Amino acid sequence: MQKTNSLKFVELVPDLYQTYIQIGTRAYNQHYRHLWPNGDTSTYIQYSFTKQVLDKEELDTNTQLYLIQLEDTYVGILKITFDKKMMTYIESDALYLDKIYILKEYSGKGIGAKCIQFIVGIAKKLSKKAIFLESMQKGPALSFYLANNFTIVSNSQVPFENVIEEEKPMYVLMKGI
Repeated sequence: MQKTNSLKFVELVPDLYQTYIQIGTRAYNQHYRHLWPNGDTSTYIQYSFTKQVLDKEELDTNTQLYLIQLEDTYVGILKITFDKKMMTYIESDALYLDKIYILKEYSGKGIGAKCIQFIVGIAKKLSKKAIFLESMQKGPALSFYLANNFTIVSNSQVPFENVIEEEKPMYVLMKGI
């Protein structure tokens, strides 16, 4: 287990856009290429990891993007929506974890658990009642979230038409605060 004491969450600023794009694209491709015909993730990359997307998200006060830094190395990204209506929760009661992508070579080293602790801390500061996220029904992420006290509350699916049909099923998960 690699020490995660030196883990930092760096708020995204324009000077770090290129790093965020590189880390996010690399981590996404390492974990989710199998969802796409011929492994072509360009639809998702264009939706999530371009300067134009980041410029728009920079203006959105309901969203915060982070680079995850371990010592001197960026190892992943986070995207949080502070207020989101989910199920029976009004916007101000629910925080939504849009993205948590960690480079494969750093997966399984406790970084994800530290990310969840960080997000819980934000949720508590904002007096949230719950954290929501979506996870693929297949794959290691689901067991990680369940082990970190999230529960499955609903079904969902990947919103992109060109994802392989049998790979689309997702779960909505919730963690009470």
